[in-house]
Amino acid sequence: MKKQILVITVLLLLTSCSSVKTYNEQITELHPAENLQNDVDKLYKQLKKHHPKLYQYTSKTDLDLKFDSLKNTIKKPLTSPEFYKKLAPVVTQVKQGHISVGYTVKRFTKKQRKTLSKQKFEFYDLDFEYLENKLWVKNNYGKDSTLVGSEVISIDDEPVLKLVNTYKTRFASDGYNTTLHDRFVGKGFSTFYVRDKGFLDSLKVTFKNKDSVFVRNFKRISKEEKKADSSSVKKEKPIKLSKAEKVENRLARKKRKKDNKKYGYLAKRNEYTRNFNYIGKDSTVAFMKIRSFTNGNYKKFYKESFTKLDSANTKYLVIDLRDNGGGRIAEIDYLYSYLTNKEYQFITDSEVNSRIPFLKSFMSNTSPNSLKVIGGLLSPIVIAHNLLKIRKKDGKLYYRFNKHTKLKEPNPLNFKGEIYVLINGNSFSASSLISTHLKANKKAIFVGEETGGAYNGTVAGIYKIYELPETKLKIRMGLMQIEAPQKQNPDGYGIKPDIKIIPTVEDRKMNRDTELEWILNDIYKTN
Repeated sequence: MKKQILVITVLLLLTSCSSVKTYNEQITELHPAENLQNDVDKLYKQLKKHHPKLYQYTSKTDLDLKFDSLKNTIKKPLTSPEFYKKLAPVVTQVKQGHISVGYTVKRFTKKQRKTLSKQKFEFYDLDFEYLENKLWVKNNYGKDSTLVGSEVISIDDEPVLKLVNTYKTRFASDGYNTTLHDRFVGKGFSTFYVRDKGFLDSLKVTFKNKDSVFVRNFKRISKEEKKADSSSVKKEKPIKLSKAEKVENRLARKKRKKDNKKYGYLAKRNEYTRNFNYIGKDSTVAFMKIRSFTNGNYKKFYKESFTKLDSANTKYLVIDLRDNGGGRIAEIDYLYSYLTNKEYQFITDSEVNSRIPFLKSFMSNTSPNSLKVIGGLLSPIVIAHNLLKIRKKDGKLYYRFNKHTKLKEPNPLNFKGEIYVLINGNSFSASSLISTHLKANKKAIFVGEETGGAYNGTVAGIYKIYELPETKLKIRMGLMQIEAPQKQNPDGYGIKPDIKIIPTVEDRKMNRDTELEWILNDIYKTN
């Protein structure tokens, strides 16, 4: 039996290594022009088949022309990464932010992954922001804090502004607004760079701070080095704790664990997804920072926060949705119930292109065989469920999320005071959806800049990921139009602020939050 297990293990390892080698060869080889053109056709066919709002912002005539033009430019063989750089800018012309073209990256064997897991690339410790047509270091989670506030001039002698302008063409906002581009290219610059250049072991980056230009070399280092650095500090002998102190520490750890779950702890950044606190000496002004609507036990957080607001009779609530890229419909629906005092419907029925959207979602050519088998076994149940939820109206199909489309009463602890909402171009998807409600019902004053997500909804909900057969690039698309009952005209723009304030580089250097400052001044002026 042991010999059989050993043989099977060796065979699996050999198969895995062979599979990795085959994949890496396939994405780096030159693909014939005809096969690349077929990949373009297949991608466009998938969009037409599954995307319910494909021509919302770009007409069919124009989109047909753009895809045909792309095919006509492909005259010679290209590698998969080269093809990606041609394809992604054309797909963005759909102007739907949840459509994205995945890039191909080198795969590693299990042994290589194990080695890499013990390493970190120093460049990834940097957070960037794009302001005043320049790329700046916003934060550094590594050792060198002096880099914060420095302008990035070039990377491996390539002008960074050239890179930024290129990367902006590879993703889209919802509709015609452009605020997302400057915000998102800064926030995701490291990711865009790796997509562009592939796996890296080292980088030479040129910075500028005031009148000083200097160079830093970033490399892949062992995580053990970092531990060794911290362990070089002389450690004091641990103090022996009493039984009562041990109990106290255990309770503190238990509480910290609960808080991490409730607030959504982000280990890399050592911060929470959700924060709540009061600004000033008393409980007049509350501040709620929500970085995303994803991880953590949001119900406990909002219940606890709004109970405090109600008990303290707080007059003003500031909700910060800047750089919040979205997340769960269930969370924003729950949050909105605390922000309104009227009966409401959160979303309308979602337009779809199929009577079985959930089955289409996970029965894709990227789905593992195990999932396909499970999907096949459960398909009668899934199909029956989908058919019960789908209705046809005016020649179109609509899916009903009963939980979010029915009329609801506000939460008894709904906030009675005045609300301010901070937004920017990175306020996208679910952030825009809840902002639509607050804006349409005049429940808040918005400060900042236009959201990257559209006022009139977005195609998201559930997704289909399709792999192009020749190049192995993956296209991700939403399958459902998710929208609030309220609409604005013209279509294709985000939620616009009542008070437009764009931060400057000088604001960042002085550590000033000009948008929040305006709100506090407005509150104190009123009082």
